[in-house]
Amino acid sequence: CLISTGKLVPVLSVSPSWLNPGASVTLSCEVKHQDAGWRFFWYKAFLKASSSSYSYELLPDTSGTEQNFTINGPTHTAGFVCRAGRGEPVNYIEYSKPKFIWSADPRPAASLSVNPDRVQHFRSESVSLSCEGNSAEWRVKRFTETGKLSNFSNWGTINGSTCNITSYWFNSGVYWCESGSGEFSNAVNITVHGGL
Repeated sequence: CLISTGKLVPVLSVSPSWLNPGASVTLSCEVKHQDAGWRFFWYKAFLKASSSSYSYELLPDTSGTEQNFTINGPTHTAGFVCRAGRGEPVNYIEYSKPKFIWSADPRPAASLSVNPDRVQHFRSESVSLSCEGNSAEWRVKRFTETGKLSNFSNWGTINGSTCNITSYWFNSGVYWCESGSGEFSNAVNITVHGGL
């Protein structure tokens, strides 16, 4: 008897999301109305070349683990997703939305700079983000406090390696640059205040 899993989407959480170099991170995958028999699968998220979407690569030795999974000593910023399945052969449900960990890597692959250079900003002002690194295809990404991941093309205009943010779409969140080859810049946590 094959049990239908419908459109269940697991929810991934990471702890901590900001890492010191060498620290471990715990991934937790939750399925709504969870009962016995679920197995969990863990993937690294890679930005597709010339795209703002992600592809997923199964982490080694993680097929069918428990609900929580600890990665010992990650040192680089990375994105992850989880998936759950049950039965034999495995009947999978959807992938979770990506979640990210940001590491205090002393030598990131690229440098993200913010102009004006401060943590607290107001929505009425203009802000630009610039990526400098070896890749010709850096894309500015944002992960908001509500867990929404978006690409700069949704909320800004690009000029060379600089993203100019449209004030209406300027929101609090973590901003970073990412390349199609899996490289990350430093991440910047920006807080935005006030209306237009």
